[in-house]
This record gives sequence, structure tokens and C-alpha cells, in this order.
Amino acid sequence: MQKLFKSKILKLISISILVVTLVISSAIAYTIRHSWPQESGKITLPGLQAQVEVQRDQLGIPHIYAQNTHDLFMAQGYIHAQDRFWQMDFWRHIGSGRLAEMFGQSQLNTDKFLRTLGWARVAQTEIQQMDTETRNILQAYADGINTYLADHQNSALSLEYAVLKLLNPNYKPEPWQLLHTLTWGKVMSYDLGDNLDTEIERSILLKTLTSQQVDQLIPPYPADHPVVVGHGGQGGHVGQRRQRGDLSSLSPPTPHTLSLAFGRGDGIGSNNWVISGQRTATGKPILANDPHLGVQMPSIWHEVGLHCLPKTAACPYDVAGFSFPGMAGVIIGHNDRISWGVTNLEADVMDLFIEKINPNNPNQYEVNGKWVDMELLTENIQVAGSQSVAQTVRYTRHGPIISDTFAPVKNFHQTAGINLPANYALALRWTALEPSTLASAIVKINLSQNWQEFRAGVRDFDVPAQNFVYADIDGNIGYQMPGKIPVRKSGDGRYPVPGWTDEFEWQEYIQFEKLPTVFNPESGYIVTANNAVIGKDYPYLISSEWDYGFRAQRIAEMIAAKKNSITVADVEKMQVDNKNLIAENIVPILLQIPFSNSRLEKVQHLLVGWDFQQNSDSTAGAIFAAFWKHLLADTFADQLPQGYLPTGSSRWFAVIRELVKQPNSNWWDNYKTPVVENRDQIFQQAFAEAVDELEGSLSKDTSRWHWGNLHTVTFRNQTLGKSGIAPIEALFNRGPFPSAGGSSIVNATGWNAAKDYTVVSLPSMRMIVDLANWDNSVAIQTTGQSGHAFHRHYDDMIQPWRQFKYHPMLWQPEKVASNAAKSLMLIP
Repeated sequence: MQKLFKSKILKLISISILVVTLVISSAIAYTIRHSWPQESGKITLPGLQAQVEVQRDQLGIPHIYAQNTHDLFMAQGYIHAQDRFWQMDFWRHIGSGRLAEMFGQSQLNTDKFLRTLGWARVAQTEIQQMDTETRNILQAYADGINTYLADHQNSALSLEYAVLKLLNPNYKPEPWQLLHTLTWGKVMSYDLGDNLDTEIERSILLKTLTSQQVDQLIPPYPADHPVVVGHGGQGGHVGQRRQRGDLSSLSPPTPHTLSLAFGRGDGIGSNNWVISGQRTATGKPILANDPHLGVQMPSIWHEVGLHCLPKTAACPYDVAGFSFPGMAGVIIGHNDRISWGVTNLEADVMDLFIEKINPNNPNQYEVNGKWVDMELLTENIQVAGSQSVAQTVRYTRHGPIISDTFAPVKNFHQTAGINLPANYALALRWTALEPSTLASAIVKINLSQNWQEFRAGVRDFDVPAQNFVYADIDGNIGYQMPGKIPVRKSGDGRYPVPGWTDEFEWQEYIQFEKLPTVFNPESGYIVTANNAVIGKDYPYLISSEWDYGFRAQRIAEMIAAKKNSITVADVEKMQVDNKNLIAENIVPILLQIPFSNSRLEKVQHLLVGWDFQQNSDSTAGAIFAAFWKHLLADTFADQLPQGYLPTGSSRWFAVIRELVKQPNSNWWDNYKTPVVENRDQIFQQAFAEAVDELEGSLSKDTSRWHWGNLHTVTFRNQTLGKSGIAPIEALFNRGPFPSAGGSSIVNATGWNAAKDYTVVSLPSMRMIVDLANWDNSVAIQTTGQSGHAFHRHYDDMIQPWRQFKYHPMLWQPEKVASNAAKSLMLIP
């Protein structure tokens, strides 16, 4: 009887647990699913002027068909909000320095720094100066977002809000404003700009190194690597010229206060190139682009088609490609006549000014022998779960004082090797802290029908400064560099400069007509990969910090080797090429070095015959990467500050390429040992350490050594995916996945050799456009169209991206219709 009773009790408990589990599971499933967007049927949208159709393909890529401009961009805003509102909400809080409103005290220091920069104040000025057409488009876009918000709140917007509700129960998203779109450009400018970091690094290295040693670690751009444009910046082709000055592509660790906010990492950059019809199988150009950005979930890109039906003077848009959630229009793509691609210029548009501060008044600074009052602005920072915090931002004629809030320069006098006044502060002059015309540039580029109109549109793309490649259906190809590039009275922007005189002032910006450009070069192709744009004959300083051109060199090699009849399939292979040029340079040296240990000899022999392709399944690729990491550490760790150890970026490719030619250089010697080491000894040491590491982390069985086992990518939600709470991270993150490629490889999956092999930056999307047939164009991005965890389009592009597969970029209406998986009608 007792056993029967216990049996019934256990049965009841089991049933109860099952019921509770089912209820919880159902609740979770409901919470997850009820934020997913409606993709078919009909939705009434107040404010629409006419019916809009949205057709989505099997990957959830929408093509929007509207009868007027207002409805087209209102619908884009609505669709962006459907798919990515959490991402948009988060980015606008970065742009305005309001992260603590969402995430509380942990983001207060980040907000203080962002409020110091004052992007929102700059954006307000831009709104006042904006042309009517752009303002109307951005307002229609905002109206679309707000129409969606009117019917969706909290977890109905995204799963993240259900989690945030537990941490910050009072948070409610506010309506979208034009301001929020404009600050997006500022955030991207910060994400793409690293010459502030390099200025700081040079100064810190001078504390312990001579200026000659600093120049060796930050060497000139290689004379044998390509520049984009020759002949004084007007016309020319990829050639071999030396750029003056010291050049660097360093991306030091992001300050800890910004770790939540930004995806900056080693390897931020991009590839793009355009090949004219004289080299292609169709006789028409092919254009390729793959922007390299920090790893994130969801992707930074949202693929979309924006079409006026019919296309008229009143509704002139017919464009497809990649947009940013939060910004109207298409950033990279093509319309019915032209295509364009973008890479980061690496321009030097940030200068640190050392300001002399009045010892009797911290709000005064010296200008030409006189004390001048700073402009003081008070910021009120709302903090979730706590009281608001008042902050005073000090402004000089050069810009805000950042040494109050920017961690790397708070104790600059203790770390830097440059002369500083007894009472000083550091002010930042930066083009992104001045009004920009970026939004109008995107509108004009989307509308451009030829080279002249394209250049007129690109002229407004002032911040962040970029490299644009161009092609049109008439067979033309071109390159144009836009951007605000300062002309300094003196100095080269490499070190912080005195701010108390006029000696280092910015006098003007280089006139657009004098910026580098090329149209239909004789070579039949144009390549940009963050490498030097111009040679020594160009009269202005654009940068001392180019990428060192290894990717550009490899791309140019592949195009030149193919010669003629190049196809989209050929360009696909180029875009995912994994050849490691520094391995090609130093592995032959390593193979000549004797090892008395048979174990090491066997591993060394595995490098014989390697084609230097760092494929995911490559054993040699894993061996070389481990050797490279230890080689950099064994060579430089004894002389460099902890925060500035070699990352393995293209700069270190250039350093090592020269250093191996000097086998007895002092750099090889480890100052911490009594003996004087040379190159071969350090090679032996690094190789032995690499083998030990691989045996310890992978296996003693070398057949299990694969580069992808070390070099993995995990796509992390930028906010809750980095919470440190495993169950929450499991909801939003995907990975790790084995990855091919590496730093300064065309397939640029960057990793930081000072840390580990984890992918920190990557080709965030790949696009190849066929000017002979738009429907033959292909693309892929890293994660998927959706920002909703567990939605089928949240991660359905990860495997194709990893496996170097592409999907068609649909264009003709009949192609879009025949491939439509969902069709949604938006009704006035």
C-alpha cells in the first residue's frame, strides 16, 4: 500500500513537473515567437499614401515596391524595425551617449566619454543645415519605425526586451528621431578610426624606446606594394610608389569603458576592387566588395531592394544592396545603371592637442600667451536603477577635453615619452565632431546614373572618409576618394602637438577637386584594401597610417595572373583567398633552420610544400599561426609595454619582413636573458613553443591539427551576448565555428596574436556585382537578415558564409517575384 502510494505521488510529481515544463516552454516559445515580424498578408500603415508591396526571398531579403518616395522610405523604416529594432535601439543609445539608461551603472563611464565627444549635439546642427529632400526621406524613414513602435512594445519588439525587463523594468523605447539616424554615422566613424590610438601608442613607446626604434616598429609603407592612384592623385593605376612618413595599421585594445559599445578590433578595414570589361568574359565590369568589421550578432548589414514602381522623376529610386538598420537608403550596392563599393581610407583626421591649463583656474587654457575661458556644457546622464549624474564637458578651440573621460590618456604624463606642461589637458580635434553631409551623400549616390553624378554624390560623403570604387553599364570603372582631410600648418599628425600656439592648427580641408581620383585606368582594374592611396608625388598628407598593402598586393596579383576572361566565379575565388604572404616570406627561412629534436623535425617537415593557403583544415596553417604568435612574443615582449604587444596585423608583417633580413638585429635579443640571441635562435625557440602549445591544446597526433580548430568565430550579441551569464548568452550567441583566413589575408578573419587565435574581425559581407547582368550578381553576409533569436533568418547565413557560398542578388521584378517566399502588402 505504501509502495503504491509512493508510486502515485511520484507519478503526480512527474506529471506536475512535465506540466510546469510544458507551461514554461510554451511561455518561452511564445515570448520568443511573438516578436517575429509579419511577413505576409496585409498590414495597415497610417501615413502611407499608396499601397506598398514587400516581397521576401528564401533568406528573408526584402524587395520593397512603392509608388512614391515617401512610402518607399517609410516602408524601409518599418521593415528595419520589424527585423532589427533592438540593434537600432542599442546603436542610437551609443550615438547619444545614453547606454546607462538601458544597462545601468556599468555603462556610466562609457556615456561620460561619449557625451564628451558630443555626437548628438553635432547631429542637431546637421538637422538644421540639411537639404529638404534628405530631411523628408529621413522623416519618412522615422515615421515607418514609429508606426511599428506604435503597435509593438517590450518583448513584442524583440526577445532582448524580455531579458532587459528583468534588469531594467522601467525601460521603454522612445520614438525614433532624425537625430538617431545621424548619430549612426558618428558611431561608424569611431568604429573605423584608429589614428587616435596610434598617436597615443607612438607617444607611449617613446617612454622606453628611441625615436629610431619607434620608426622601426611603425615603418614606412612598403615601396613594392601597390598604391591606388598615381600621377599626383589624378589618374594612374595600381603601381609601386613609396608614401612619405611613418605608416601604421595598429588597432590597440579598445578601452574597457567601450567594450560593450563597439566592435572595434584588429583587422578593421575592407577590400574592394573593380575590373573593366577588357579583362572580363562578358566585356562588362565586375565589382567586388567585402567590408571587414568587428564580429557581432546580428550582422551589421541588412540586405534590401528599394524600387519605385514606376520609376519617375518624382519617384526615381531603383536600388539594391546593403543597408544599415537605422539609416535610410543603400550604403553599398547598385542601382539600374551603376554599382559602387566602399573601403575605409585610414585617413588621419584626428589630432590630440596638448592644452596648457591655468593652474589657478581649470576652466581656462592658454592661446598665444593669454588665458582663454573654455566653453562649459553640462550633461545630465540618466542611469537605470540609480540617480542621474551631472557631467561638465570642457571645450577648447580644438574640441572637447578627452583626458577627463578617455581611459588611455587619463594618466598620460606617467606613460608617455613626450614633453608635457605641468598643468595640461588633451583636447581632440576630429572631423566627426563637426557637421557632416553623410545622409545626403547616401541619397545622391543611390540616385546617380553616371560617373559625374556619382562623384557629385560622393563629394558629400565627408565623414568617415572612404575609398569608393565605381562601375557602370556603359563599361566605365573609376575610383574616388572623398572626405574632410585636414591641411595642417605644420606637423604630420603622428604625435600630440602643443595647442597653446597656432603652429599646428588645421588651416583648411583639401578641396574635393584635388582629392585622388581615377577613371578608366589603362591597367583595366582598380584595387583598394586600406592600402596607400597615393605616392610621394601627391602634395598633401592624407595619412601616415595606411594598412601595409599585403591584401592589396595579393588581390592585384590574382587579377593580373588571370589576365582576361574573368568571371564572377573567378572573383568569388579571389574574394575568399586564404594565402598568407608573411608565411610565404618567412617559412623558407624556418625550413633552413636545423633542429636536433626529431619531434620538431617531423613537425617542421609538415611545412614543406605548403601553398601558404591558411584554409580551415590546414595542418601547416595551424603550425604557422602558432609559430607566428610565439615569434612575435619572443622577439618583442621584452621591450614593449603590456598593452602594446604585437597583434600580428599587417604592420607586423612589414616589421618582420624587414627584420628577418637582419639576423643579428638587437630586436632578436631577449634583454631578460644573459645570452645574446639572434634570429635563428628565436625562430628555434618560437617553433618549439608552438609545437608544445599545439600538442597541449589540440593533440599529440598532428593529423588533428587544423587551423580551424584554433581559429574559431563566435557571433555574439553586442549587448546581452556579452553579459557573462551563460543561459542568456546561449539564447543570443551562435558558435564557435571553425574559420579559415587570418589577419592581412584577403579572407580577412583577423585575430590578435597578443591574445589567442579567436576571430575578432571578419568580412562582414561579400558582394560581387556583374554589370553585364544584375541578376548574375551574388552576395552573402555573416549571420542573417533577422535580429530575432531563433527566427529562421537569425543565423541561416552563417554556414554559407563559412563555406564561401553566395546567394543571388535578385534584381528584375519577375526574378524577385518568382523567388518570393513571402509577400506582404502595406495598406494606407
